[in-house]
Amino acid sequence: MGFCYPGKGKSGDLPPRPECAPQWHKPLFDELKHVELVILIGMYAQNYYLGKQAKNTLTETVANFKDYLPKYLPLPHPSPRNRFWLTKNPWFKVEVLPELRERVKTIK
Repeated sequence: MGFCYPGKGKSGDLPPRPECAPQWHKPLFDELKHVELVILIGMYAQNYYLGKQAKNTLTETVANFKDYLPKYLPLPHPSPRNRFWLTKNPWFKVEVLPELRERVKTIK
């Protein structure tokens, strides 16, 4: 969401700085004329781009990834801290990762 590391907090990284996305995302996307897929990594990106369409939790949003295709694909943050999440949600590797691979293959 931001283009800089926000720093470390008590239980992980701090949230992205609030001024970055509103200031930089639209001008950046305006220059990218043929975006076929936006991968929304983590809760902050999902809430920002999906708004009220995001589910109550990251897990619910990712589990319902087909609701957001073909424009968006929500994913959890690929952090070592998320190993527990991946273990607890085996459907992610079976359902979401194959879809991600296929979507990326089709992008021109």
